Order: sequence, then structure tokens, then C-alpha cells
Amino acid sequence: MGAVLRVRSAASFGIHQFFKDRDFFLVNTPILTTNDCEGAGELFQVSTSKAAKKDHGPQDPSQPGYFGQPTFLTVSGQLHAEIVACALSKVYTFGPTFRAEDSNTKRHLSEFWMLEAEQAHLNSLEELTALARDNLKATAQYVLSQCPDEVAFFNQWVEPVGAKVEKLVKQPFSTLSYTDAITQLQKKEAEGAVKFQFKPKWGDSLQTEHERYITDTLCDKTAVFVTDYPKAIKPFYMRVNSDDETVAAFDLLVPGIGELVGGSLREERYQVLEARMAEQGVNPETLRWYLDLRKYGTVPHGGYGMGFERLILFLSGVSNIRDATPFPRTPGHCLF
Repeated sequence: MGAVLRVRSAASFGIHQFFKDRDFFLVNTPILTTNDCEGAGELFQVSTSKAAKKDHGPQDPSQPGYFGQPTFLTVSGQLHAEIVACALSKVYTFGPTFRAEDSNTKRHLSEFWMLEAEQAHLNSLEELTALARDNLKATAQYVLSQCPDEVAFFNQWVEPVGAKVEKLVKQPFSTLSYTDAITQLQKKEAEGAVKFQFKPKWGDSLQTEHERYITDTLCDKTAVFVTDYPKAIKPFYMRVNSDDETVAAFDLLVPGIGELVGGSLREERYQVLEARMAEQGVNPETLRWYLDLRKYGTVPHGGYGMGFERLILFLSGVSNIRDATPFPRTPGHCLF
């Protein structure tokens, strides 16, 4: 655990160093918020201890509460980062995020740290994936250079982390469209090369078993960008491609972990964004300020988020995300 925490500290510093070298500004986005960035409804609602004591339970969602309206712990700082990026061009935020997802897997936490970068004047998904690639490579290289004893410890007692991380730093990343990924997964299963629990189907999300087969088998244990997902399974803010079926989005999959980074170009066209919100049942009045960013002038922009604890899993070789943080918060577990 000591080795994991030292690597965690170094990785955090490496992230800040990367963005400083790229002239990004660090911004602090709210932890208390009224919006659900991802639209999944997996939010923790905030109430005062006075209200909780009075009601012997959670605050009534219909009541205005302390802030005069329902308030939640943030699931992402992205929407706020977009505001600042429209002024400062290149920004990033690094802080805690929260998901009230009843998941008890080795890859999910209820409280976790998220790196989120947002850059204005991006005109292609390739520019954004290049930034994410360089970010990951630079951070991994920094950990290798600063934590040789910890890496040697992991090599001996956990797995050959050093070789795995060096491979990520030195080798180019692969790129595969979502459509091609589904086609290849279906082909391999039809040939009898693999049998999936969840059948790969265009229009469905990639499952963990699909992600790992892509990285470990289809792409020979290298990191891979999967791009251009169906718009129906992605949030409203992702820019719709010219085919009107997919969005300019990506997930970065790494061997042994699966999805590590997710990002997209943002939908800067007012009418298209408004239509996407309607499609997904997002009340435009709750995000009027977000629409106003487009209504009163905007620029093409995009960004991504990286789950910090998942990065620590990759850099350390530990298999359970609860071991990537000293005080894990999961369903039914909030000690200390």
C-alpha cells in the first residue's frame, strides 16, 4: 500500500507537470452542483445534517433545501470547465467526483478522482486523441523515472509492471472505430475464436470483456482508441458526426484495465445541441447557461476525462480499484 501511495503521489505531480508544460491553466470546478453532466441520474443529493436529523433520513427531493434548489455532489467538472475554456482556451481540473452507482466490481468506486482537460479551437478528434495520448505517456514516463524502487517492488510481487508501462510509453497507440470494433468482435466469435457472455451488437455499449479482447488480442496488448460511437449511447454534449448516427467521441482502452480515458469534441452548434438534449430527455431550462455558451458565440472545443484510480491500477498492477486509494468509498462502505 505504501508503494501504491508513492506512485499515486508521483502520478499526480506528473499530470500537473504535463499540463504546465502545455500551457494549460488549472481551474477548480464545483463539487456542489445542480446539474447531472452524464445524464445517468447516478447522483448523491446533498442535505444539511439538520434536515437529515429532523427527517431521520435523506432530504425530501421536492423541498428546496439549503441552496433553494436540489443540489448534488458532482459527477464531472466538464460542463464548468467548458465555460472557462471559452475564456482561457486551455484548462484542466483535477479533483474528486462521485457516482451513486450500485456497482460492486473491481473497477468502480463511489468517490474517485478525475482528471479532466478541455481545450478550445480543436477542429478534429485526432488533435484531441493526440493530447490524451501524450498526457498518458508523459505521466507514465514520469512515474517510471521517479519511482524505480516501487516499480521493482511491483515487478517482484505483483506483475511485470515496468515492461508493461515502458511498452505503453514507447509504442504507438492503435485506433479503431466503434463500427470496425463491433465487426471484428462479431467475426472472431463467428469463427469460434472467442465466446462472449454479452454478444457484441452495433448500438450497444462495449462490455469489459469486449474491451479487453480488443486490447489484448485484436491490438496485441497495446493501448487503443475506439472512436465514433453511436450517438444514442453517448451523452448529449458530444458533437454529432456528418453521418448523423455517430458522435466524435473516443474511449482509450489499455491492456488489463479496459477504458481509462473517455472524451469527445463538444457540440458547439446551438440547434443541434438543443435537439440532442430533447432526444435524451434533458430539460433545457436546467442547462440554460450551457446553451447560452453557444447562443451568444462559441468556438469548436473538446476534452476528455481520465479516472485517476484506474490509472493507478495500470501503473501498479494491483487488480482491485479499492487498493488504489487509501480510503475507498463503495456501496455499503464508508469507513473513517
